[in-house]
Amino acid sequence: MDREESWRLIADQRRGLADLLSGLAPAEWETPSLCAGWRVRDVAAHVALAPQVPSPWSMLVEGVRARGSFHRLNHDLAVRHADRPAAQLIAELRDLADSRRLPVVTNYRNIVFDILVHGQDIAVPLGRSHPMPVAAARAGAERVWFMGWPFRARRRLRGYRLTATDTDWTVGAGADIQGPISALLLLLTGRGVALSRLTGPGVTALSEARGAR
Repeated sequence: MDREESWRLIADQRRGLADLLSGLAPAEWETPSLCAGWRVRDVAAHVALAPQVPSPWSMLVEGVRARGSFHRLNHDLAVRHADRPAAQLIAELRDLADSRRLPVVTNYRNIVFDILVHGQDIAVPLGRSHPMPVAAARAGAERVWFMGWPFRARRRLRGYRLTATDTDWTVGAGADIQGPISALLLLLTGRGVALSRLTGPGVTALSEARGAR
């Protein structure tokens, strides 16, 4: 996917997520997402925040408040932004769907997999269908596999060979893990729920390894 295709995908996914959220009951907004410690509301707020770039001074203040932890900063910003009416978060996703503004610490390649995965973080625990476009999921998986921090997928999945069954994509070496590229992307980003959609001898080995940890 080139830059223009990626930005179109991001805009479409923001609108699609807004459509999904607009159909939720109030209690569903408080449902734990696939992200530990994040509610559906918090994940929605995080996605809505991406094009609302804070000032360098604000980020400095937030960094100090989070004691230098990027994960804590991300979580705290989302939780505070989530303290808004659901309708406002949905409106932000729609109104800013076409925005190409991003914090300096990221880029559009990261936002592609970010919005795909966060869509599942919301949809899966709610039992809602929210399909990932195959080409976009493949681009996201490629990015996560080679980027290192924060997922360190190549290190975590050393000793496994991942193969997509719905597109031409294979990485790694070792025990086979096969399945749709959307499930592989969730696995690469640390979502253990993906294992139920994957097959191969590597799935059993990885499940046992995760259980031992």
